[in-house]
Amino acid sequence: MKHRSISQAKGKVARCSIFIVDDHPMTRFGLKKLIQSQDTLLLAGESDNAEDTLEKVQKEPPDLLLVDLTLRGRSGLELIKDLRRLLPEIEVLVFSMHEESYYAERVLRAGGRGYVMKSQGAEFLLEAIETIRSGKVYVSNAVKNRFLDNMSGRQDKMSASPVKHLTDRELEVLALVGKAFESVDIAGELNMSVKTVEAHRSSIRQKLNIRTRAELVRFAVLWLTEANS
Repeated sequence: MKHRSISQAKGKVARCSIFIVDDHPMTRFGLKKLIQSQDTLLLAGESDNAEDTLEKVQKEPPDLLLVDLTLRGRSGLELIKDLRRLLPEIEVLVFSMHEESYYAERVLRAGGRGYVMKSQGAEFLLEAIETIRSGKVYVSNAVKNRFLDNMSGRQDKMSASPVKHLTDRELEVLALVGKAFESVDIAGELNMSVKTVEAHRSSIRQKLNIRTRAELVRFAVLWLTEANS
């Protein structure tokens, strides 16, 4: 069934040019089909890595960048920070497999305007695009409530966790450790060497005051479970 176009919901509006950044060809293919099915959206281009994206969008800036967090080389979060510095007029919407509960805040702090998980599907993605085009931020109600709690001084477990001291890459590694990925699997998923993964694991253990690899796995599993609850 064809997805309801934004123009049908809100009336005739100017077309929004969207540039896709994702390292999975099939995901890019699906996103392109979705964009091309919408009267108010225009495909501006695509890429599978941050460096190529920066080169292309500086030549022809799109209205909105649709980006995954896990890319070859520099991560999606690093790309967002670069765009905020070089091309702050480009809006960024993250469309990722990673749990919103522990990445959305980092995305917004980096300069992104919204977060949609890939498991949520096309309707949520179109809603997020429409929301961002109207000048608002798009995140789930659960994340909004956590932001409000933090502003009022009511910190939840995630906000008080030492995990907040991890770098963006270390957080990605920790999440994959919690999903029972071995170092070689993490290296393949994050497009880095096994040696680099091991360095990240060592740094994570030091920051979290964890002594052994087994303890790190247990911590990651429990943390991941709490983040998704």
